[in-house]
Amino acid sequence: MTDTLSPDTFPGARTAVRSLRSSQIREVANAGLGQPDVLPFWFGEPDEQTPQAFRDAAIAHIASGQTFYVQTLGTPALRESLAAYVSRLHGRRDVDNIAVTSSGTSALMTAVQALVGNGDHVVAVTPLWPNLVEMPKVLGARVTTVALEFSESGWRLDLDALLRALTPDVRALLVNSPNNPTGWVLSADEQRTVLAHCRKHGIWIIADDVYERYYYDGAAAPTFLDIAHPDDRVVSCNSFSKAWLMTGWRIGWLTVPRSLLPEIGKLIEYSNTCTPGFVQTAAQCALEQGEPVIARTVARLRTARDHLASRLLGVPGVTLAGSAPGAMYTFFRIDGVTDSLGFCKDLVVRGGLGLAPGVAFGPEGEGYLRWCYASVHERLDEGVERLSRYLARHRGQAD
Repeated sequence: MTDTLSPDTFPGARTAVRSLRSSQIREVANAGLGQPDVLPFWFGEPDEQTPQAFRDAAIAHIASGQTFYVQTLGTPALRESLAAYVSRLHGRRDVDNIAVTSSGTSALMTAVQALVGNGDHVVAVTPLWPNLVEMPKVLGARVTTVALEFSESGWRLDLDALLRALTPDVRALLVNSPNNPTGWVLSADEQRTVLAHCRKHGIWIIADDVYERYYYDGAAAPTFLDIAHPDDRVVSCNSFSKAWLMTGWRIGWLTVPRSLLPEIGKLIEYSNTCTPGFVQTAAQCALEQGEPVIARTVARLRTARDHLASRLLGVPGVTLAGSAPGAMYTFFRIDGVTDSLGFCKDLVVRGGLGLAPGVAFGPEGEGYLRWCYASVHERLDEGVERLSRYLARHRGQAD
């Protein structure tokens, strides 16, 4: 006879882990599995392959027999290149400010682990990529959100509301600019105000800067690195995924105060030891040869953004914010949609179109849909046609 343990006897994972939100974007994608005709715009990645030169660099690295462990914080060559890259965009940073991580997600989680603990209070600007909101909760922290405001001229931050939320008991501020899912960008003036306030109260700023190069008004979006001293309580998390078309490679980096670097090294050692050497070699090639790729991609995205907006504005019931200055998403609403997850799951099955539900980015996103427009115009056009047909059928059934 086999004894069966009850859930009370053997509860399994920690309460903090069990209470985490699962990915509702994945839930929508799973609804489309096995349907070859679905047009997917749910994930945040361009539809282009990694450039051949980057791939060739990785292949050559493996072929040379370099299949061993590398340095925990990253190879010296890549860290030096990253320090030069960050310095060129944002002001002087040294190798001792740089740590290489296995993905931008790992960069974010490592930063949160280094700075946030059980019972700490964290503030996040939302709507926001769900991983970033949930990461502090893994560690037992409490997260307060400050919501962006929708307007037809663009998404806006109530700066006074954010400053009121950043009380002396707050351990860290989480901010993603350019923002996923809205494309909103925190202005340089707003960043100066926020940085001064956080300095006053000793609050850490954890900035998700992964979309900084997907910016339509300059070479890079304003970041806290532009104005922060290298020893300020500012951690910038970044990735090769988006700008260099390397989503599947899983490599990112952190720019941190020098005093924090040893602790970051411990966390990397205890989580994954090091980022694979061949991936770092590909990233090194991307830094050396990737600027034309970024320039071409940003120009392509700007055109796709405007093209999709013009087409969506012709769909009855669709409301858009003004042109987003960054990232690669249109975050819009449709009259009558109050359950974005249910809507998107049905849209996949009956409309053959895959979008991300706004509620996946927090309750502030409910009623909205996210469309990743990093695609050719023909696919965007077909997607809009499918949405129009689906809505027409839905309205006909409602009548």
